[in-house]
Amino acid sequence: MTHPESGVRSVKSAARTIELLELLASRQNRPARLRELSEALGAPRSSLYALIRTLVEHGWVRTDETGSLYSIGIRALLAGTTYLDTDPYLRIAQPHINDLSAKLDETIHFGRLDRTYIVYLATKESSRYVRPFSRVGRRLPAFSTAMGKSLLAERLGTPDEVPIPQPIVPLTPNTLVDKDDLRRDLELTRERGYAVDNEENYAGLKCFGFALRYNSPATDAISCSVPIASLTDEREREIVEAMEKVRLAIERMAPIDLSAPGWV
Repeated sequence: MTHPESGVRSVKSAARTIELLELLASRQNRPARLRELSEALGAPRSSLYALIRTLVEHGWVRTDETGSLYSIGIRALLAGTTYLDTDPYLRIAQPHINDLSAKLDETIHFGRLDRTYIVYLATKESSRYVRPFSRVGRRLPAFSTAMGKSLLAERLGTPDEVPIPQPIVPLTPNTLVDKDDLRRDLELTRERGYAVDNEENYAGLKCFGFALRYNSPATDAISCSVPIASLTDEREREIVEAMEKVRLAIERMAPIDLSAPGWV
């Protein structure tokens, strides 16, 4: 198989390894049996078993005492931690995220676009409603999240525009699944300067997302999640103004992207 963007032939075993690790990661705390993995990947059990055993030996996959259930291993955590520890943009954004969360007492996120998904790289929870789990490392559909939509709107009408997948699987009754409705929402996002997730990702939460334009096209964004029950028009204006100030502060401090147009 040839990669459509680079023209370089992919290595089948490497591609299968990545597919397996991503599948296990997407299952979170639900271990899988060999049969389930084989069916999901469309791979023969015999070759997949050999691959899994190799990954178990190296710590990328873990198994239970019976050796029949598999989940993501600790090596994946080490690789992910290194990614976070060495990211220059996260290092700059984190203090601003913490300060803004303390100022507003709302939950603030920092994320990065990964094709048609947004990956959460940092979250600072509100002291009023702490989640029982961390969002860091989670990957959610970009088309239903404020951070994702803020970044997709930046790409409208450019060579980097991200095609709207069809069908879109709704996460809540408010998720925009119609292609035309979603495009209009992205156009409004671009005109307004920020995105709004109106209970499209989680029922009861409204989120405001701002693209961080320190590279082109923007790949990172910040957002603020607010319970609908505590949101008034005045509070919404306060949040949007505070988010805009933090967006500008992060952009001013971010390192120059030498790959952007105009730089050699």
